[in-house]
Amino acid sequence: MTLNTPDIAALAPDRLVGVRELFGIDSDMKVACFSQRDEHVPEVDEAYRFNRDVTLAILAGFTRNRRVLVQGLHGTGKSTHIEQVAARLNWPCVRVNLDGHISRLDLVGRDAVVLREGQQVTEFQEGIVPWALQRPVALIFDEYDAGRPDVMFVIQRILERDGKFTLLDQNRVIVPHAQFRLFATANTVGLGNLNGMYHGAQRLNHAQVDRWNIVATLNYLSPQEEAAIVAARVPSLAGPEHAALLQQMVALAGLTRKGFEAGDLSTLMSPRTVITWAENLEIFKDTALALRLSFVNKCDEAERPLVAEYYQRCFDAELISKD
Repeated sequence: MTLNTPDIAALAPDRLVGVRELFGIDSDMKVACFSQRDEHVPEVDEAYRFNRDVTLAILAGFTRNRRVLVQGLHGTGKSTHIEQVAARLNWPCVRVNLDGHISRLDLVGRDAVVLREGQQVTEFQEGIVPWALQRPVALIFDEYDAGRPDVMFVIQRILERDGKFTLLDQNRVIVPHAQFRLFATANTVGLGNLNGMYHGAQRLNHAQVDRWNIVATLNYLSPQEEAAIVAARVPSLAGPEHAALLQQMVALAGLTRKGFEAGDLSTLMSPRTVITWAENLEIFKDTALALRLSFVNKCDEAERPLVAEYYQRCFDAELISKD
């Protein structure tokens, strides 16, 4: 992984701000912020809605240097939640997706041939872990339960709050920067692919899961909040004349989630899917067609009649025209 690496190691939080003021959450907690924004600070999304408990858990990670794992179903905005907290704190943030292509060498570093004064020389290039450890950076491991075993044991070294990281290739021990922070997101909390929904999810070493100081669960938002987010993402549906439509769309999504919990459906509509449905509705001007293209065609063919029944309940119309 190649990063733009201006020297941000000298940055430090230089002001305290109240959580109530910054996030609109009823809490007396004060959080440290950076006045100066770095290029690694995420952009602020004004439409984002913060979950109170998860926000406080993430803020504890930033203010008290706790290792925080955010767990939840897909589409709940786990990684985005961490990034949006970091954005409001002006805290540099780097996100790494632990897919099957991320190797131990990507995390730790490797020898590479470079040009120095016209000569080819071999020198060690740091991976993302030693790079982040030495800077005031929030490092997020996305899809944490999809990581390969050799990769996970590299991460285990830095899960201790003051855990030093040894670069064997360099005979060097890295002491974490005082403002280094570590977060992760996962769908299954290390239990593996129990329901068949998250192919590739691994069972995690319990000793490693135990090293996470805080495990927060991010569930789907209330129907009112979810409708507000869809309206914010798709401004053409933001007016009061569209409020009933948004309520119907969110209600349908809620039925798919209940169907999934009951074992009637093998998939569900996440908030991300509802937003996609709204965006496609903007294109096709047809609620049923937009739903079929956004969600129904992803479902098992045997389950589509149940989704059509949900649509009939919410919209009092046929999902597929019989003409």
